[in-house]
Amino acid sequence: MKKFLLGALCGCAWFAHGAFATQTVTPDLSLQPLPLQAYNRAATSLNGEWKIIVDPYENGYYNYRYEPFDQQETPSQNAYFTDSKQKTPGDLLEYDFDKSASLQVPGDWNTQTDKLYYYEGTVWYRKTFDAPKAKKTDRTFLYFGAVNYRADVYLNGKKLGVHVGGFTPFYYEISGKLNEKNNSLVVKVDNKRHADAIPTLNTDWWNYGGITRDVKLITVPKTFIRDYKIALASLTDKTVTGAVLLDGAKGGEKISVKVPELNIKQTITADKNGKANFSFSAGNAELWSPENPKLYAIQITAGNDKLSDTVGLRSISTRGKQLLLNGKPVFLRGVSVHEEYSARGGGRVKNAAEAQQLLNWAKGFNANFVRLAHYPHNEDMVRLAEKMGLLVWSEIPVYWTINWNNEATYQNAEAQLTAMIERDKNRAAVIIWSLANETPVSDARNTFLARLATTARRLDNSRLLSAAMEKHYRADNASIAVVEDPLAEHLDLVSFNQYIGWYDGAPEKIDRISWEINYNKPVFISEFGGDARAGNHGDIDKIFTEEFQENLYIKTLKMLDGIDGFVGTSPWILTDFRSPRRHLPGIQDEFNRKGIYSNTGEKKKAFYVLKNFYDKKAGQQ
Repeated sequence: MKKFLLGALCGCAWFAHGAFATQTVTPDLSLQPLPLQAYNRAATSLNGEWKIIVDPYENGYYNYRYEPFDQQETPSQNAYFTDSKQKTPGDLLEYDFDKSASLQVPGDWNTQTDKLYYYEGTVWYRKTFDAPKAKKTDRTFLYFGAVNYRADVYLNGKKLGVHVGGFTPFYYEISGKLNEKNNSLVVKVDNKRHADAIPTLNTDWWNYGGITRDVKLITVPKTFIRDYKIALASLTDKTVTGAVLLDGAKGGEKISVKVPELNIKQTITADKNGKANFSFSAGNAELWSPENPKLYAIQITAGNDKLSDTVGLRSISTRGKQLLLNGKPVFLRGVSVHEEYSARGGGRVKNAAEAQQLLNWAKGFNANFVRLAHYPHNEDMVRLAEKMGLLVWSEIPVYWTINWNNEATYQNAEAQLTAMIERDKNRAAVIIWSLANETPVSDARNTFLARLATTARRLDNSRLLSAAMEKHYRADNASIAVVEDPLAEHLDLVSFNQYIGWYDGAPEKIDRISWEINYNKPVFISEFGGDARAGNHGDIDKIFTEEFQENLYIKTLKMLDGIDGFVGTSPWILTDFRSPRRHLPGIQDEFNRKGIYSNTGEKKKAFYVLKNFYDKKAGQQ
């Protein structure tokens, strides 16, 4: 039996090599150190009102010769990141943040103002703030939860760096760079799609632009706790192992690790790289599970720094075609979820309350699992799932038509994978890292994804690896659906999307299909479904009605339940969501209508079919 346990026991680069990991997002971008434990840190929020300038021609970035202002030794005052003010009545200055419009951060620009609903391009954001109180020896970090898609960040007219990727955190150390009063933070946000990007040009979700997650200033001592990890190393005797990483350490620093409820208190010593390992027995610990999402407080102290968090202890593993949670078979009663909350007109999820509502809706039909598609969701979502007892599949947006032969594209994907894993490696809820969704088989693709699998194993070999693959049919028998993909050899679950009865024939076809899946691994169906507009009723053969979707669910669930090794599913999708691909007036109106709920939270008839199926599965466990 192969075990995959909570935490990265020996995977992170700093743990394996004794040095702090850095990465290049793409070859021309600055290095970004990872990770930084930020969620539970005391912080100064920079959320709220930011001034903005919509700049489709990027006039604030390039001069008329299309030369970047930020590559000039003395940038022009017409470079927007200088946030210049008119000094004399004759000064030629063609922008003014103070007199410009405003947007709320976090939030997307598409749903905050009608004129930006379809906009893809550059928007400049500006926030002024005073420096937080700090000792002279303290260090300050500027932290972004996510910016979609490219962020060029400037502080007081000086460039801090560039980050690429719309769903992962990044930060800059700004110690010694702050003014006591009236600091100007300017971010050039560009959400244009690119063929070489991750995701690429073609997606089936809205390309929300903006500073979509929290922005904050974190102040820490000169030597501080940069990161930690903890893991249940043995299910048999409940041995827990872990490590702490100090930044600014010289070696010999004492670190205290406490888990008060388990009466654990250890003092460990950092080596010259700031790393220190710990291990203890937790024989009386309760294991985390959906039925009992037990979390323990952990306190780490080093010098003047203290980091507090909560952690769960659990194991996830496979044995043949079984999926085992804490050594016992588990069925994943799941649903796919987009990070979108449109119940009150909003777009991208922007706070914990909206994330909580989505997860509450999932719990409403007895789900114990959520597939967070198709990109890393905000940290609130993952931590709330952990508290609520929802297992999590987390994935990166390697989606559909990636440029498999471009090394910069691969580096971008690896950077996003790394950031996802490093942020959430201590979250008990996360049991699956997913590498891709619906990617066509080719030699270049296989090599690309195999490299990602190797990276994921190196970073965290304590969880399962998967990807949403696709099916095809036997050449000699169109009634036999086949799942056969070279990528499956690198994965722990055979996961695939299938839309028989929607994109693939009428629902009656479902009754004729049998399956050929020749892997001795658990089988998970990561997507199925069909569109229905809430309140649109008719016969079961009338497309886009609730009755059509209901019938599709009845037939599909019966078919899936007959697959050998079937360990769960995450139907597509929890709620209707915006998509620029969906144009049918009166039905889609630019929404993908495959939700079990409408985008405003109305239950469709398929909801009750799925709840009945999950209630029976829960009763069998």
